[in-house]
Amino acid sequence: MKKDIDFPKVEGVQMAISRQKNEVSNEYEFHVYLINENDFTLENVLVNSSGYSKKKEQKTSVLRHYLDSVAPNSVAKIELINPELFALVNQFWVSYYRGREVYDKKFVFVPDSITDENFRYIDLLNMEGVLHA
Repeated sequence: MKKDIDFPKVEGVQMAISRQKNEVSNEYEFHVYLINENDFTLENVLVNSSGYSKKKEQKTSVLRHYLDSVAPNSVAKIELINPELFALVNQFWVSYYRGREVYDKKFVFVPDSITDENFRYIDLLNMEGVLHA
């Protein structure tokens, strides 16, 4: 039974959507990052990303990304994201191993949360982004 399974709490792992100006087009590009603020390595990391509207009438395909590891106090670039998708719910399901234990957490960026007002400087990224903890 699900109630009998111990799900360890995810701490020190965050997702961020950042923007960086493309020098050629002079337009912003937006990327999704996984941030590991822990003093241990995340191993066998799987990130599933998808977007959908509240009424499920619009949805994106599900993208799956695998990383062997994410070092302590580091970031991993996951994907490029089109700003047209910011009107959707953008969901990132992260699973990883720490030793023999499996950890997982869902990060949800609600519609229209990726706005100028929500961008903040993120130290580990060394750039501005919208952070989800």
